[in-house]
Amino acid sequence: MTSSYSTDIVIFGGGIAGLWLLNRLRDQGYHAILLETDKLGCGQTLASQGIIHGGLKYALNGALSGAATIISDMPARWRSALAGEAEIDLRGCRVLSEHYYMWSDSGFRSKLKTFLGSKSLSGRITAVEKQDYPDFFKAATVEGTLYRLPDFVVDTNSLLKVLTKKQRDWIFKISPGSYTFERNESGLVNAVSFGDTDTQFSLQAQKFIFSAGKGNQQLIDDAGLAKPKSQLRPLNMVYVKGKNLPSVFVHCIGDSFKLTPTLTVTSHSDAEGETVWYLGGEIAEAGVGKEANAQIHSARTLLTTLFPWINFAEMKFHCFAIDRAEANVNNNYRPENAYFIEESNVLVAWPTKLTLTPNLADSITEHFAASGIVPSSTAAAAAAEQDLSDVLEAAEIATSRWD
Repeated sequence: MTSSYSTDIVIFGGGIAGLWLLNRLRDQGYHAILLETDKLGCGQTLASQGIIHGGLKYALNGALSGAATIISDMPARWRSALAGEAEIDLRGCRVLSEHYYMWSDSGFRSKLKTFLGSKSLSGRITAVEKQDYPDFFKAATVEGTLYRLPDFVVDTNSLLKVLTKKQRDWIFKISPGSYTFERNESGLVNAVSFGDTDTQFSLQAQKFIFSAGKGNQQLIDDAGLAKPKSQLRPLNMVYVKGKNLPSVFVHCIGDSFKLTPTLTVTSHSDAEGETVWYLGGEIAEAGVGKEANAQIHSARTLLTTLFPWINFAEMKFHCFAIDRAEANVNNNYRPENAYFIEESNVLVAWPTKLTLTPNLADSITEHFAASGIVPSSTAAAAAAEQDLSDVLEAAEIATSRWD
């Protein structure tokens, strides 16, 4: 016999976007649950560098683009949440660095891009006097200029833990391929059924949200949706471990014509307390398709060129491929903001960038309010949530690649 349960909202995908949405919706009184086919944060979330940034990379051409304008207010909003003064209480989330820096070398184009970027974001970027340089840059043996940005860096693993803790009872793991979406007489998705050799049940909801990053396209296909489409932007990320590696948080603006920072460095700790440099920026984009040895060689060469006062000879380098997922709109155009599209009772959602996650939650909760989707007041929905723990296991939090 197949059991039946009902709730208000079912969220697929346990990264930061899904967990943030779960917190917002439950705080607003909705009966909402989250389903994850792997471990929480195992995809884009823990592959992120954790930078809560204010749009510098979108202003290096001297023009304040739509993306830069949207993102510029996000650091302040996240800081309010970290202080427990916003719609999501992130107290307990570890901040790896309260400041992020931009390092411009002595090349003409590097100086020009940083000058244009600083002018575009006037009042948000400040040049650092040499006597105030962090120790790492005081030791520099090459000429350069250092700027302080409003950006900062969070530890994504601790962010996952904070967002999970309050909603632990409503976060479940499901097996890939174990579900089937059901439609009502009007053709709208109104339930999802689960079945294996041990358990069979159906879960009805007012709305379904897909926020599974790369997994969104599979969910779109499984639900038979036509309008939403996902696209991937691949990266080949590198991380470096070594004894006495200093802690650094910096965008390096190179002398190429590209507007992406040549290198973006964040510093983390592995399970044994050793410092890890995590490398993004142009090195990750240009490295797509390279074999591991070739990508590591490129990263080692770049680090040696940018930071010649550090000896990387004994450092251990590793790399891995990751796909960033985003909405495919207007023939592969990249959305400037968080984005969702609705079809047949399903909202397919992408935050576009980690820093824009609060905007995604805003847009969806506002959409629900405008559409008349309100929290259920029935005792059956609350009882169903409690009963789901009898048929589903709790989802676990993933660990960082370097652990």
